[in-house]
Amino acid sequence: MKKILKIGVYTSGGDAPGMNAAIRAVVRSSVYYGLSVSGIYRGYEGMIENDITDIMDVRSVNQILQKGGTMLESARCAEFRTPEGRAKAYRNLKTRQIDALVAIGGDGTFTGASIFIEEFDVPIMGLPGTIDNDLIGTDFTIGYDTALNTVVEVIDKIRDTASSHNRLFFVEVMGRDAGFIALNAGVGAGAEEI
Repeated sequence: MKKILKIGVYTSGGDAPGMNAAIRAVVRSSVYYGLSVSGIYRGYEGMIENDITDIMDVRSVNQILQKGGTMLESARCAEFRTPEGRAKAYRNLKTRQIDALVAIGGDGTFTGASIFIEEFDVPIMGLPGTIDNDLIGTDFTIGYDTALNTVVEVIDKIRDTASSHNRLFFVEVMGRDAGFIALNAGVGAGAEEI
């Protein structure tokens, strides 16, 4: 394997709290170890459209910790699901001399990264970022704890209104097919039924 001199970092799929902190950590660590970093906007879509910033440095990730979403933006990309789309993305990475990638996202992001590795042998490191907490190999994904605590906080507020009006409320939460937010928020907030 050739020496890695320049990495690209991207976020893909749904955004999750903590993605900016992950981007910041990637950039600051890379700078510390003497690597160049490119930011890829809108995930795989930005890779295909060559929407890539050549230089990210410590200054470019200053003051992003307190911001929600992802400074690199995010998108889903149907074109990346095709061999032609992935080949175009690969050519753009090579043109910019990007040797490796850091993917921040969930199941779809990692599925795309896995196919990309097989087809083009690009080293990719994945950081699990999804509120769903549905990725194997980690206890908690980036964003899950914040999402869970937000739901518990909101349920506590809804409970006050329910008590005031002697009513019952149904609360629906996100979480894809996993149900971790529903289960653990229900336990944490003392739900009658989950």
